[in-house]
Amino acid sequence: MQTVTLNNGVVMPQLGFGVWQVPDDQAHDAVATALRAGYRSVDTAKLYFNEEGVGRAIAESGIPRDELFITTKLWNDEHDHDKVLRAFDTSLRKLGLDYLDLYLIHWPVPRQDKYAEAWRALVELYEAKRVRAIGVSNFTQTNLTRIIDDSGVVPAVNQVELHPRFNQAALRAYHAEHGIETEAWSPLGQGKGLLDDPALAKIADAHGRTPAQVVLRWHLQLGNIVIPKSVTPARIAENLDVFGFELSAADLAAIDGLDANGRIGPDPDKMNWMG
Repeated sequence: MQTVTLNNGVVMPQLGFGVWQVPDDQAHDAVATALRAGYRSVDTAKLYFNEEGVGRAIAESGIPRDELFITTKLWNDEHDHDKVLRAFDTSLRKLGLDYLDLYLIHWPVPRQDKYAEAWRALVELYEAKRVRAIGVSNFTQTNLTRIIDDSGVVPAVNQVELHPRFNQAALRAYHAEHGIETEAWSPLGQGKGLLDDPALAKIADAHGRTPAQVVLRWHLQLGNIVIPKSVTPARIAENLDVFGFELSAADLAAIDGLDANGRIGPDPDKMNWMG
């Protein structure tokens, strides 16, 4: 497993397992399968309603806690300082853990305009050593600049939609300049036709790999942290088997050429859902 070193020195697996849209009972089985396959990083969130299933799988795995990297996220209706602290405690309890490896603000929610307050609360949790690293999700350059200027603390990670059709080059450059790691959600484009692209099929055939493996390898070679999701054991294993080949410069350029500003998920500047 390749790793990245966050801006506070914490080491994080570069490839992890995501559980978005996986019901709690299925999350238990999927995470258990992923851990047996060799994954050591799991990404969940309060909104996913599966922290308990994830926690049961972790507890039953027998894997030492210090070999795991567990991420969860603060939801949009809990940006008030005290609500952040309570939400963190609730997630920790549901996961059955004594500490988190990474805690993220899920969305900035610009209309509510409390994400800077939420960030200061995360800084408190970090300073109290209750979480090893803190970061954000779906933050724009404007959002990032504001919380950095306000708190003096740079997020370790920004988890954003990122795939070949929406490669976030400008945001990734900002992250690199400020020492923020880029983490990709929906790294395979949510099954919306990306993996059927002829350019990916050609590269996959040349390497004896699947298009999904090619896309994941592209992420890794760009330096992105990536968290593919699956509940299918064979696919879970396939997504982890991406360290035995290397894409050429021409391969990378061809994949970069698929960028079409093709956002699939919500626009962070307009995403104000509180439910």
